[in-house]
Amino acid sequence: MSRTIPAAILTALGQTNVAPFYAVEFDFDTAPVRFWTGYGDRTIDGETYLGAGSLIGISGLEEISDLSAKSATISLSGVPSELVSLALQEPYQNRGCRILFGVTDVSDYVEVFGGFMDTMNIEDSGDASTITLTVESKLVQLERAKERRYTHESQQSRYSGDTFFSYVSDLQDKEVVWGRKSA
Repeated sequence: MSRTIPAAILTALGQTNVAPFYAVEFDFDTAPVRFWTGYGDRTIDGETYLGAGSLIGISGLEEISDLSAKSATISLSGVPSELVSLALQEPYQNRGCRILFGVTDVSDYVEVFGGFMDTMNIEDSGDASTITLTVESKLVQLERAKERRYTHESQQSRYSGDTFFSYVSDLQDKEVVWGRKSA
């Protein structure tokens, strides 16, 4: 998928010394959790990202030209216990996640991956914990079967009192005479 890269990032990438970074935003219900691959805090679009340095790893990012659904893997090592408890208690599946790319001397960024949190593995060794999270592309939703049915009951669950599908079951075995006189 082609994307527009801001001119400031292209200029910075052409310099002799380049300091690129990734930033990750997890959209949990209680509050978003944000990290970046540098040290200290970094503000992006008015939001504060905590520095995770080399403790954060991102894999599976690839630029594709078709509309296939891909996934990325984000791992956090040396995770504090409060983040582990958040990961254990907070419902995370199908919550938003995005991965940004930028250069430290430039305020612009590029969203390189956007999707939904899928599976999370937590390895706790006592002194340090590692959280590995798989994030699926937004395009995965196109591959999932719809659970919506064209029945009266399904319509009632969404729009109580709507009778649009109330006669569908009666029409199922009905013979419709078309184009000739009925006997």
